[in-house]
Amino acid sequence: MKSTKPNRRTGMSGRAPRWAHWLLIRLHPANTLEEVEGDLDELYTYWYNRSGQTQATLRYLLNVLSVLPPFVRRRKLSKQEQYQRTTSSLNPTMIRNYLKIAFRNLKRQKVSTSINVVGLAIGLATCILIMLYVQDEFSYDRYNEQADRIFRVGLNLQLNGKDVGGYSLGQNAARDLKQEFPEVLKATRIRGGSEFVSYGTTSFRQDNLLLADSTFFDVFTIPFLKGNPRRALAEPNTVVLTEETARKYFGNQDPIGKALAFGSDKTPYRVTGVVRNVPTNSHFQFDMLATLVGRDQIIDWPGWLYNINYQTYLLLPEHYDYKKLEAKIPQLAEKQIGSELLKWLKLTPKQFRERGDDFGVFLQPLTDIHLYSRTDSNPGGTITYVYVLTAIAAFMLLIACVNFMNLSTATAVRRSREVGVRKVLGSVKGQLQQQFLIESVLLAVVALLVGLLVVSLALPFFNQLTGKTLKINLLTEPSIAAGLVAGTVLVGLLAGSYPAFYLASFKPVLVLKGRMTAGRGSFNLRSGLVVFQFFVTISMIIATVTADRQLRYMQAQKVGFNHEQVLVIHDTNMLRNNEAVFRDQIIRSPQVVRGSISGQVPVGRTNLDNTTVRAKENPDQGVMTRFYFVDPEYIPTLGMHMVQGRNFSKRFPTDASGVILNETAVQALGWQKNPIGRELIGYTDDNGVQMIYRVVGVVSDFHFESLRQKIGPLALFLGRNSGNILVKTRTDKLPEFLASLKQQWESYSPGAPFSYSFLDDRFAQVYVSEQKIEQVLTLFSSLTIFIACLGLFGLATHTAEQRTKEIGVRKVLGASVGSVVALLSRDFLKLVLIALVLASPVAWWGMNQWLEEFAYKVTIDWWIFALAGLLAVGIALLTVSFQSIKAALTNPVKSLRSE
Repeated sequence: MKSTKPNRRTGMSGRAPRWAHWLLIRLHPANTLEEVEGDLDELYTYWYNRSGQTQATLRYLLNVLSVLPPFVRRRKLSKQEQYQRTTSSLNPTMIRNYLKIAFRNLKRQKVSTSINVVGLAIGLATCILIMLYVQDEFSYDRYNEQADRIFRVGLNLQLNGKDVGGYSLGQNAARDLKQEFPEVLKATRIRGGSEFVSYGTTSFRQDNLLLADSTFFDVFTIPFLKGNPRRALAEPNTVVLTEETARKYFGNQDPIGKALAFGSDKTPYRVTGVVRNVPTNSHFQFDMLATLVGRDQIIDWPGWLYNINYQTYLLLPEHYDYKKLEAKIPQLAEKQIGSELLKWLKLTPKQFRERGDDFGVFLQPLTDIHLYSRTDSNPGGTITYVYVLTAIAAFMLLIACVNFMNLSTATAVRRSREVGVRKVLGSVKGQLQQQFLIESVLLAVVALLVGLLVVSLALPFFNQLTGKTLKINLLTEPSIAAGLVAGTVLVGLLAGSYPAFYLASFKPVLVLKGRMTAGRGSFNLRSGLVVFQFFVTISMIIATVTADRQLRYMQAQKVGFNHEQVLVIHDTNMLRNNEAVFRDQIIRSPQVVRGSISGQVPVGRTNLDNTTVRAKENPDQGVMTRFYFVDPEYIPTLGMHMVQGRNFSKRFPTDASGVILNETAVQALGWQKNPIGRELIGYTDDNGVQMIYRVVGVVSDFHFESLRQKIGPLALFLGRNSGNILVKTRTDKLPEFLASLKQQWESYSPGAPFSYSFLDDRFAQVYVSEQKIEQVLTLFSSLTIFIACLGLFGLATHTAEQRTKEIGVRKVLGASVGSVVALLSRDFLKLVLIALVLASPVAWWGMNQWLEEFAYKVTIDWWIFALAGLLAVGIALLTVSFQSIKAALTNPVKSLRSE
């Protein structure tokens, strides 16, 4: 009779299923188990060969039940089995034991522990900061109680192959949509602006001023501190203040019922309410909310394309699919947009769409406005930066985990004998894995504590970088805190999973003989992880260099006018008839070269960006053009260049009906040859009469928007409006000059504050988003390089330790220090070069996609990849060479006696 010890069944052919064998062990007494098991094994093999697996398994199970004693009882476990069962579970005693061993091991391996803690801490700190940023980004406008029912009406408009739509419509869109569609429960409009506001002797320039309908508070949730939200904006010339603004004007007085004076005409506005400050995570901000009634509806403009200054919001029923309403709107849009547009262009709808143009209206959910609205400065919406930062956080955390796995497997030699001894003494594989995973989680928790300290120190700088006001107390919310702890434990388990299974798999006999069996596979994995680290590092270097080049290119690009040392004095229309007198007085100063009055500053958008002009000889062809109203000093003050004709001049009274075009407008009108003297149908005057203008000159193209957009058609007209004085100044004694300007201003307008800016500062603001992305990439590229260097330093340290005897033998045989350094560095440099080959095409594709947003852009030259490769190789050499040189200079006698 065959007698064997109970062995583990695998379910292979000729072997009883594992579960049936387990049942036999659990139900049969220990004193006869060995004999019964041997008999049933032989019978199973016989039945398997004769009748197949199913019959053999069934007979085996019946025999298990048949050979049970009359009174089945649980067999008594041996002492060794009791110990293994007790110690294999995570009971408090074993957890306490695991923690003791973990602390001892982490304390003993100070270098690798420090590297892992620092790397994981930086990775976790980065993730926490970016988590706070992403949470804030996705929280925009969700403070509104009806956020999921509010939608903004947007305009799709393609003219001359250019997207000129946006998120504003004419003043009647809200009224028409409310009347036409019963599913629109409420409709409201807002319009931004700025105004001089005074109370008594206190006067301020209010830039955060919004004009709104009385239904504003029926749609949006802004808590009232004083006043009635239903009546606050119901009457003309009423205004609601935020609590901060109320304190600014009235101190501790009750502002309700008091009057503020608006504008140069001192129009009184009665305060009807005080609300809490608008949350920072709102897509609109205001300090004052004034009524539209009685202020903004002097002219009832027809259609939705006149006076496009209003953002229109709709409140829809609960659980209503807004796409159904969006599908109904085109018919109304055809009437309110198409009729006016096509009448002006003198085209049929078919002709309009045949030339590639189109128009329409869409609905945008309130909670999508912040992240998905396309603007000049953010063509992809803010969601682009959310994706970029999230990817950076993920990669940095991955690199930190890679460091942990690399160092843990590299230090396996130190712990191999520990594993072997513990296995010989009875430890099972699962217990060892639990031990190593607990060590990993413990280290991750320590890294989390260090990471939170880093977050508290870095948060002010991060807020400055991103323009946020994030606070660390967000982490005190139970859901966030729980998610953070769970995420940290998960990171610890993931980072320690491979080292745990790798170390626990050592065979004790071979380990105690000093022979490692899994070394080659672990080296291959470590090599792959190092390649991944430098793949990310090189990709970020390429991205950072490209973004920096694009930003520098845009800032250094000749824009076609001189924006340096140009002072812009704002709101000069407040001076009324004294505006020109004030300019002439400024020009007489020795600090001033020239000065001009204009309503438009050549940076950013204006309210006259998309106005159609037509050639008188070909009125069927309209060209969307930007309008500037200037005086004869505008072009010379800004250093613009006339390529044909002449500038406006006071010596020619007929210039009142003259126009100066830029080169792009001349090409769009088809007037490349002899444009001077030609006539076009242009702006409509205050009486609604279409004016005929004669071309007197052509100015060279200049950039009046970001380099994301191509230069568009531009028409300059003489006079008509004002609001800014542009002054070309000299560089010396600038503070004294500004002080004297303020005194002169106050002599003409004692009630309005003196406000100014410099044109080059305004020009720099156009590229704020590019500056942010470049700064973010630079910061996190540096951190990525630092973490990768930490891991590489640790690996180099352990590699040098493992090859101590080899280095000693080589030195005894005559090897030089340089050859030993090259020996230890060669393998790492190969990995960096592999990472460069893999990262280059990926980074090239990604940065090309980003550069597609710019009409004027740099090319990604070959030297960028060479530079990234040299930087990566140099960083790797500097990191590895320290340990390599140290190992090469070690006395070979000590090396050969190291073990």
